[in-house]
Amino acid sequence: MKKIVSLFMCMAMLVTLVSFAAAEDEMTLKVMLPDFYSDAEWMTLEDGNPVLQAIYEATGVKMEITWVPNSGYGEMTSLTLGDPSNMPEVMVMQGPRDAITISSARAGAFWDLTDYIPQYANLAAGQQSTYDNTAIDGRIYGIYRARAYARAGIYYRNDYAAKAGVDAVPTTVQEFKDLCMAMAKLDDVYVINMCKYVAGTIGITTVMCGAPYQYGVNAEGKIYPAFEDEHFQEGLDFLRDLYAAGGIDPNFMTIESGNWNDAERSDPPKALMRLDCLDNGYRYQEWLQENMGASNVPGEEIVTLLTALPYEEGKIQIWPQNTGASGEIVITKTVSEEKLPKVLAFLDWCNSAEGQTLLNCGLEGVTYWIHEDGYRYTYPEGEETNSAQYATYTNTVQHSLNQLGMNVNGDLTPPTAATTLRAWYNQNLIDNAQYVIADPCLTLDSETNTLMGKTLADDVEAAEVQYIAGKIDLAGLKAAYQTWYDMGGEDILAEYQAAYDAQK
Repeated sequence: MKKIVSLFMCMAMLVTLVSFAAAEDEMTLKVMLPDFYSDAEWMTLEDGNPVLQAIYEATGVKMEITWVPNSGYGEMTSLTLGDPSNMPEVMVMQGPRDAITISSARAGAFWDLTDYIPQYANLAAGQQSTYDNTAIDGRIYGIYRARAYARAGIYYRNDYAAKAGVDAVPTTVQEFKDLCMAMAKLDDVYVINMCKYVAGTIGITTVMCGAPYQYGVNAEGKIYPAFEDEHFQEGLDFLRDLYAAGGIDPNFMTIESGNWNDAERSDPPKALMRLDCLDNGYRYQEWLQENMGASNVPGEEIVTLLTALPYEEGKIQIWPQNTGASGEIVITKTVSEEKLPKVLAFLDWCNSAEGQTLLNCGLEGVTYWIHEDGYRYTYPEGEETNSAQYATYTNTVQHSLNQLGMNVNGDLTPPTAATTLRAWYNQNLIDNAQYVIADPCLTLDSETNTLMGKTLADDVEAAEVQYIAGKIDLAGLKAAYQTWYDMGGEDILAEYQAAYDAQK
């Protein structure tokens, strides 16, 4: 099996090198990426980074990467795009079609890639529907970073649930709430693991309870903000009650998203549950197997994955963690027209088997190993007890290079062992995509939202956090909602409504 996998990789790399003819000349590329390992030192190409060296040898591209902590990436994006003298050539835009992306594209900050994408095989292999979801005025300004649609859900430690007296897996939203409140009675541990990135926790909770995503459309065809829905308030009230019961770390807003795993990956754990991407759940189980000696026997996992819970009989909703994409890679106008084909060829290579593997996994024998069973592991065979030291080195060498990964043509990286939970997750993506709800305003245009929508949304989110933490009451929360209306929300709704009616 190992020989077959290696042969496949070699053939894929050969094809990639042949297809990279457009970028044979050496090229320096200034890149800006979000950093999820800001506590780890970064090894540059000049420092001898073996992954960057392999990328350079394959492509002739020397990347000069500016790392920005993920928690502050949105703010830095705005500052960067406002200073043309300090703009990178390639950068991640975390929100496709968010205000800063739309306004920057319209202002001519990015190259329009619509007519170029069909010329590059890997880029052209992306889903047209996802490209359309990220388009602005019908034009494509970035290569989307592909993500599974039905990805969001809940995972929790069932061994601690049993200690709290709950052995059965929840089958409804109410049973899930009951489980959380039961686990909140356990000593020296929090229930829901939260950090500064609260959008996922709030979104998964409120949508699961029956609220729309971002905006809803009522029976009369009128658009309204999700926070006006009674089910949205129900979800916030649940989080507030759980916080009051000691089920959420009161310091969660000081925890960077790059340190989100810490409360789970300790012995004993400091938090027992997370509302997030379910693939983090199966990775958590595999981490427990590698580092804590947890059983890897099917059916004996101590992590349970949970999604598609009915909030009423026959009614199920799943939060759309993405639109088939999690941001996009844009090429700024600091790139000359002469250099543009070379940059596109590099991004095309990033979607090849070789490119995907180097960006997402690193280098075989350095940041991952392929064992005799043919599967990829993050430590050498027989080194399970020392796996942490390899992870530390990987964070220094690999860092957050996967943020440059797009995978528009599918996942071409060497496979990892197909554990029971991974198999469950893969099937979930097929079975439960039908329950993922969409933002009805996603492709509608609102000039006010483009200019100030994110600022208004951030202010509302800050008030919701204060409400969950008991810092303000319901009256204070509603006052924040009224401020949203007064400062531009009314205009956003009117503009969306006009676009919605015209589209109908």
